Amino acid sequence: MATPNATASRSRPLGHVTTGLVEYRYPAPPDTFGRRPQRAPTRVVRDGVSWPLGTSADLAWIAQGTTIEERIACAVPAVFDAYATVMLPEDHEQTRHDHAILSVLRAHSGGQPWWLGYLDTGADDVVFPDAPRVSLYAHWPYVLVRAGPAQAATWRRWDYGSFWFGHLPNLMFPADRSWLVSTLWGDDWTCVGGTTALVDSLLGHGILRERSRRVAPGQDATPPVQRAI
Repeated sequence: MATPNATASRSRPLGHVTTGLVEYRYPAPPDTFGRRPQRAPTRVVRDGVSWPLGTSADLAWIAQGTTIEERIACAVPAVFDAYATVMLPEDHEQTRHDHAILSVLRAHSGGQPWWLGYLDTGADDVVFPDAPRVSLYAHWPYVLVRAGPAQAATWRRWDYGSFWFGHLPNLMFPADRSWLVSTLWGDDWTCVGGTTALVDSLLGHGILRERSRRVAPGQDATPPVQRAI
């Protein structure tokens, strides 16, 4: 399977204009006044590469499989072999935590592209502020872009005043949907669904194991020391 960079950097079709970090595509020629019918952007540009934007269709499997409750299904559909929650760390441990999460996910991805979802809270960096949003969970707006683990580790700014700590997206899953990692707005933990091997890797990781807990689909996903908001 092609790497994210190879997929994203294929030749672009004629009839597009790049404005800042968002590519606006025009499928029809201009009219007699030089005006072009504008459609919603389908790609964004960063690091000299054109990256595909996601739509509601790319999130439909999550939207249709989640419910508003305190079980793991509030964030992760009940389609996986195993589930876990991972508590977020203290601020000074965030970078190590992020690297540990990515190392586990990389090992269970086979080099395929990832979908990265950045939740627009009004204060946090969504990487591409001019990109259209897609709605998920309680109608929360996300910027969804197809990239990979290298971009997940570096794209997001982590500034003073942000609600979100660290560089990782709020939502991540690979192209084959073999796992899903989602941190909901206001939660101090991340919900994970995937293979048994992936969850075992989280629970056995030297940095993550003390903050990780295996959960069953019907079990309250709220960690014992926390209370759902």
